[in-house]
Amino acid sequence: MDSDSTRIPRGTHTNPVPRPTPPTDGPAAPLGGPPAPYPDPAVPPRPTRAPDTPAAAAPASYAAPPRSPVADWVDEPRPAVEPGIWRYGYRPAKAAREGQRLAPVTIIGFLVPLVAGLFLWSLWRHGSVPYQWAVLQLLTPSDWWWAGTTSPKGYQGAEAITVADGVVFAILVVAMARLGSWPDIIRHVVTRRAQPARALIAALGALVALAFVFPRAFGLGWDALPVQDPLFSLIVLITGDYTVFASESLTDGLYALITVLVLWPFARIGGWWPLAKEALAARNRAKTDQVAEPAVDRRPSRWPQLREGGQHQAADVLTAELHAGRMNDVDCARIGHRWAVARARAQLSSFTETVLRDSAAAWTHPSGDRDLPGRSARHDLLTRQVRIGQWGTGDRTPPAYGGAGAALGPDTLGTSLLAVGPSGSGKTGHLIRPVVESLGLQALTGQCAVVAVCATGTPLGPDAAYDVVVRLGDPASVYDLDPYAESTDPDEAAALLAEGLAGDLDMVSGQRAATALAQLLGPYRAAYGRFPTLPQLRELLEGEPSALAALRAALAGEEHTVMRRELDARARQAGSAGDPGPALADRLAVLDRPAFAEFFGAAQGEIRPFSLRAIAHHPLRVRIDLPERGHDEASRMITRLLLAQFGAVSTAGERTHFACLVLDDATGAVTAESVRRIQRLRSRNAGVVLALRTVGDVPEALHGPLYAAVGCRMAFSGVTTWDGGRFAEAWGTQWVETRDVARHTVFADQPMTRAIHALRKLVTGKAVTTEAVTVRQVERERWSASELAHGVPPGHAVLSLTTVQGEHAPPLLVDLRG
Repeated sequence: MDSDSTRIPRGTHTNPVPRPTPPTDGPAAPLGGPPAPYPDPAVPPRPTRAPDTPAAAAPASYAAPPRSPVADWVDEPRPAVEPGIWRYGYRPAKAAREGQRLAPVTIIGFLVPLVAGLFLWSLWRHGSVPYQWAVLQLLTPSDWWWAGTTSPKGYQGAEAITVADGVVFAILVVAMARLGSWPDIIRHVVTRRAQPARALIAALGALVALAFVFPRAFGLGWDALPVQDPLFSLIVLITGDYTVFASESLTDGLYALITVLVLWPFARIGGWWPLAKEALAARNRAKTDQVAEPAVDRRPSRWPQLREGGQHQAADVLTAELHAGRMNDVDCARIGHRWAVARARAQLSSFTETVLRDSAAAWTHPSGDRDLPGRSARHDLLTRQVRIGQWGTGDRTPPAYGGAGAALGPDTLGTSLLAVGPSGSGKTGHLIRPVVESLGLQALTGQCAVVAVCATGTPLGPDAAYDVVVRLGDPASVYDLDPYAESTDPDEAAALLAEGLAGDLDMVSGQRAATALAQLLGPYRAAYGRFPTLPQLRELLEGEPSALAALRAALAGEEHTVMRRELDARARQAGSAGDPGPALADRLAVLDRPAFAEFFGAAQGEIRPFSLRAIAHHPLRVRIDLPERGHDEASRMITRLLLAQFGAVSTAGERTHFACLVLDDATGAVTAESVRRIQRLRSRNAGVVLALRTVGDVPEALHGPLYAAVGCRMAFSGVTTWDGGRFAEAWGTQWVETRDVARHTVFADQPMTRAIHALRKLVTGKAVTTEAVTVRQVERERWSASELAHGVPPGHAVLSLTTVQGEHAPPLLVDLRG
């Protein structure tokens, strides 16, 4: 339902998400009119409803609105990234400087062939190469040379020498490129860069090459490289006449051919052709756009998805509300979600009518809240993420994660999360509260239901941040907890209650306990139309004669024949060796205490029962406070019961919103049946968050199944090596490259070598050695138990994630204070 601004509490926040800003004029406003500023300017204003004006007049009053900080926040880029990365304003980290440096061997591999090539070319130019012209004389006619010499008789010999110079130069260039590390140098300097920097660097190199090939064209005084002269000399030898160059077109064609041959490798290196094609395609698109209709403004603050769907009036209204500061992040996410629902259900006209009528307050949460009273973490409701820290940097961290924010959302919480860490490691402050806060905000947008279970006094936000607060054992509690989760099936209710009461008992079979309870719950419901209270159920389990006689008398009718048979079966089992009744009665005695006299369905006053089944139908924010002192066993039983109920209600029926159960202390809550239910939550748009002080709080037989059932695992600083060993097994191993360097002393045989080695040892103080480097691939643990126990700094944790789509993030170090 909708509400006015007087029902929306709001306090100051540490979250940098922009808030609605107060108007600058007008001392007051009537209900439904423009908002009035608060008397205290330090308190942010509340969003208000738009004026109730006719739909046709709405767009005219919203023309050309000014921008607001909320609009800038909405327009911030949120690129698609790896799982667990904070998407709001994400920028890929620049590669480390060490990763961009060339290896010394690469530089040497470039310089040595270059120096060798220049040296050989110098020897060739000065005629210092032995038998330099012998091959040329063998391949050319003898009448081109003076007898017994290498001096040419006529122009043919001179031109042949020029051609030979060009051939030798080409061979040296190809040899230097093939033998040296030129490809690595080119890849480092040119091809690894993005366009257009890559093309510009290649063009600069092409200009330098052309300057050496045609120095006169650039006004330079050095000699040209043997490229154009050998080509012209070859043509002279083929044609036998210089007059062929009288044709200007032939000469220009040869120059053009040389230029193309010089530019071709640089064009490939610089990617000129793909860049030209892309520029041409962009130009054609620009021409097409000029002819076509103007494109929709793609800025999210302009609501382009509504405009593309033809709902321009609604888009104009929401744009004006957003830019005027009358919308916050919850409003944007809530209306965006409703638009997606409207498109899926073909209810566009109804969507537009609601927006034109209620504007920013459309589809407000039934509580009337449009924000939480306070925030302790950074949230991005457009991506449904909460930031819990910053990914560390180091050799273990992939480049995409290094220094980026660490975030959680329904995509990862949908696979369930297990967090283990000792008291004081930051589980509640750095994980549980931010997650509960984020899910509470998403509940206000209609996309989530959250149930937080914690001890009384745990700082998970004020009561105003929740729709339902159940304080078990507190007489002032407004709500009670239904132990049967509003079930109408005795077998289902018995199975859930049996898991809560005796799920951690090895001596009591879960199936036998559920059967014993069903044999009492079914007849009782048939007789009285409801399930018994826990004290009444305890009396029946203990075999109280008066209670059993009253129940049997209520089942006297013929229609209750089956139920009487169930009750008789229970009576026959009572007192047998394998009877689970006494154990169940003892467990119920823990809950049948004066502190819980008005709870679990026993209250008859104003206290209202709450059933966990409600979260399957409504986006509720629920907090259940467990007894603080003196009822540790009762708290564990209630937690175990809630986990069983959540697994049952979240996997039944169809649900469009995400449901999540957050246990601040899951000690004793995990059973074999609950592990099986956790595995099924992933496909039912639900998940659980389990926080443990140590894995020892879970039965040892369930350690492996529990780690396999959850997709996200988090080890906080201070875990023991035993707990770390479980994480190490779950995270497995990976292949790493190792380098083993062995140094061996060199023993010389020659006297001169020995003298040199002795002198070197005298100067350096070290013996002459040689290094033998062995590089191999070995399989090692991602994180060892010792590293998790002793290598995780305080305020940090190691987190691995899995999304419901199957994407993985490896276990990486997270700075929870970043």
